Amino acid sequence: MIPIRDTIPTKNYPVVNNTIIGINVVIFLLQMTQGPGLDRFIYIYGLVPARFSVPQIASYFTPGQQLFSIVSFMFLHGGFLHLLGNMWTLYIFGDNVEDKLGHLRYIVFYLLCGVASGISHLLLNLNSNIPTIGASGAIAGIMGAYFILHPKSKILTLIPIIFIPWFVEIPAYFFLGFWFVLQFLNAAWSHGDMSGIAWWAHIGGFVFGIIFLKLFLLLPSAGVTERMRQVTAKKKTHRLQVIRPVAPGNDSHLYGKIAITPFEALAGTSKIVNIPWGFHKRLVRVSIPPGIKEDTKLRLKGLGRLTAGGQKGDLFLRVIFKS
Repeated sequence: MIPIRDTIPTKNYPVVNNTIIGINVVIFLLQMTQGPGLDRFIYIYGLVPARFSVPQIASYFTPGQQLFSIVSFMFLHGGFLHLLGNMWTLYIFGDNVEDKLGHLRYIVFYLLCGVASGISHLLLNLNSNIPTIGASGAIAGIMGAYFILHPKSKILTLIPIIFIPWFVEIPAYFFLGFWFVLQFLNAAWSHGDMSGIAWWAHIGGFVFGIIFLKLFLLLPSAGVTERMRQVTAKKKTHRLQVIRPVAPGNDSHLYGKIAITPFEALAGTSKIVNIPWGFHKRLVRVSIPPGIKEDTKLRLKGLGRLTAGGQKGDLFLRVIFKS
């Protein structure tokens, strides 16, 4: 299963989330320049529990280096697929959490989740001399926060069946709940750190993400946060939208809604819509001309129901404005 996107729109551009993704990519490129020194680089900047528990190893590092590794480990990755998987997950879930917390609180929240996940791994693997790297623990915290904020959201998921892409919407509480249970099972079945994956960092990150979210929501947002929200307010709705059409009575036509902003209505835009109907799910490109008015109906020919006479009705999309 490959998550494509969630169905909760955001009001602001996720500038912090995108910046975190950019920093991870830049640091990964820096890793790739290390050549034969890569293992040493990862040992210094990764999280190695034995550096904190074994005096003979700890003596090689300054207190500053020790503390820095608790943060730096979450910006390193073991390969391109490791980076891609983490950054894609962060891209899907991080924007909604940032939208709720605000930009400043979000960066603090992200770093705290990463540190808490690292400490969870450290405490449960005290004698391990294997470096732990990756943003998975911090991202698990983001997933935990999303689980609380948007449990009724749907995750548009790609399930490839041979060469046929099948898109299905999975409830967020099931998607994330199943992921969390899977981390527990993997942690129970793994033997210490021999699996190479810090399962307890994922679990710790998820749990602490929920706890930190509850605490952060109690804190009032600063005036600078509100000013930043005004600057980063979105002028466009998401390019990929899920439309759930209805068909009253025996009408062969289907009816749905497509959301755009007043800015898009003025300038014109195009959207990719996923239309689930029965067992059929299709992706359709919808062009919206400039100057369109709210409540205008767009007609997509041949996308309605099949009539008894063998003809297909049309799909009518009513344009609604969202700020």
